[in-house]
Amino acid sequence: MKLNYKIAGVDIDAADAAVKKIAELSKQTHRDGVLGGIGHFGAFFSLDLSKYKQPVLVSSVDGVGTKIKIACALGQYRGIGRDLVNHCVNDVMCSGAEPLYFLDYLALGKLDGKAVLELATGLVEACKENHCALIGGETAEMPDIYQPGEFDIAGTLVGVVERDAIIDGSRIQAGDVLLGLPSTGLHTNGYTLARRIVELSQNASYHQHYDELGCTLGEALLAEHRSYYPAVRIIKDHPALHGIAHITGGGISGNTQRILPAGLQLQIDWDGWTRPPIFSLLQRLGNIDEEEMRRVFNLGIGLVLVVKESGASEVISALKGMGENVLAIGRVVAN
Repeated sequence: MKLNYKIAGVDIDAADAAVKKIAELSKQTHRDGVLGGIGHFGAFFSLDLSKYKQPVLVSSVDGVGTKIKIACALGQYRGIGRDLVNHCVNDVMCSGAEPLYFLDYLALGKLDGKAVLELATGLVEACKENHCALIGGETAEMPDIYQPGEFDIAGTLVGVVERDAIIDGSRIQAGDVLLGLPSTGLHTNGYTLARRIVELSQNASYHQHYDELGCTLGEALLAEHRSYYPAVRIIKDHPALHGIAHITGGGISGNTQRILPAGLQLQIDWDGWTRPPIFSLLQRLGNIDEEEMRRVFNLGIGLVLVVKESGASEVISALKGMGENVLAIGRVVAN
């Protein structure tokens, strides 16, 4: 038998067809600065320097972790594409940057046209909503690494901010208040523990409906990692805003502490908000200690704003004016 790439497990024709579909979809996300389209060896973006005095590029690269395993088990892929973009957008906007463009990397065992198209559709939708362009990416078929039906996806997002407008936490001081913006669930962190809880439980399955959730467990776990782009965009230039923390792996304390200057610590009111029921359910099913819950999950807070107390009412008012639910969850204190 004569061997070829397809027999070895890689279908070049199918991959080419998928790339063409993604390239066509990506045109919907194009914004000023995009040069050409997907297909060249590199992606091009022309930054209009006349809009900035001292432009600083801000970049983020991330994935969505083992949430992918649940998406594969339920055959739902579109939300994973949205999760990925929104996660990266939130990271970049913690510095006050405006998203510019996004690139993705998809690695899989065997190319499934339907799954790839759903992922790409999710990427495109989220890029459009966050006003960033999908300008490039890579789809790698690796049957020796991934089993059929398995994949991993990661993305890189680049944004821009004026140097003197960077939000880095350096102005945070004792007395600043912590304002939390709600999450939609686990977002993209804690899924290895969540999946283990379900696997070990005799009373849980992804297809089981829970009245407290109002949906199946699988649907609750696949709830979209929301984008905070609209909220951050309207308050990022407010002088009272001293820091922004995206609550991902490490929980509320672990992520917010990353932006605190030396000599300061967090005083979090853990009873200051009502946790989404998915967290209580997981804690009960897995018999998880409270401290572990706080370290692993966001517990219903997806973004923390550190705000000067005297200006907090203005920030809260601006956010509530756009329909955002703002939660007072604590303050910054001296060590």
